[in-house]
Amino acid sequence: MQTEKVIEYIVDWLKNYAQNAKMDGFVIGVSGGIDSAVTSALCAKTGLNLLCVEMPIHQASSQVSRAVNHIAWLKKNFPKVEKIEVNLTPVFDSLIIALPKVEKEEERFMSLANTRARLRMTTLYYFAAFNKYLVAGTGNKVEDFGVGFYTKYGDGGVDLSPIADLMKSEVYEIARFLGINKEIIAAAPTDGLWGDDRTDEDQLGASYDELEWAMRMDEKGKSSSDFSEREKVVFDIYKRLNKANQHKMLPIPICEIPKEFK
Repeated sequence: MQTEKVIEYIVDWLKNYAQNAKMDGFVIGVSGGIDSAVTSALCAKTGLNLLCVEMPIHQASSQVSRAVNHIAWLKKNFPKVEKIEVNLTPVFDSLIIALPKVEKEEERFMSLANTRARLRMTTLYYFAAFNKYLVAGTGNKVEDFGVGFYTKYGDGGVDLSPIADLMKSEVYEIARFLGINKEIIAAAPTDGLWGDDRTDEDQLGASYDELEWAMRMDEKGKSSSDFSEREKVVFDIYKRLNKANQHKMLPIPICEIPKEFK
């Protein structure tokens, strides 16, 4: 990858899109992860306003500190970066209290994890509307179009996706080129939605490098029978997730009424 040219292209794309839309800048949720770090840096490089929002919900201290350090780095290097923290923990806890009780708490863990992401999306759009900003998405290619590893109308609810055509490995390459903090580059990827230390790999059953390989093999028309041992396991994981999450990747289905009924 021609890293410098890719960076310049994305920055120009972001700036042109915002100006054509007559918007004044971008708002982004900064989590302490690699994707939000790179995306926020690319937005900052446009020279337009950038609001970095930290939105902890029972967040691990390591994630919070990485986010705080990254935003400090952005503010030091770019003139139009602002930060705000919105503690969503009491909002989340109040919602849990308001929801119907369940017999087994573990049965709604996934629903509550996705609820965290949707509370953050709502918060970002509040600031976007208030400031006339665009919500910048942080999804990469393998997450958004490979395995669908994001929350529908959560972190998937954005105005534009600057790194969605980049594999995770390419995001890391850009991070190193930009000088993103080493603690972020070294940290195991996690969506931070569970209140524990589980990683993306724990949830997916495969590393991003493995899933990128599987995505490329699928694009070449390969099938499960072409592989054995670990490669077969990874390819099957990829295909299962890709199929299960098509509802996130395809347009919302519309019930089209027959003309003779109108």
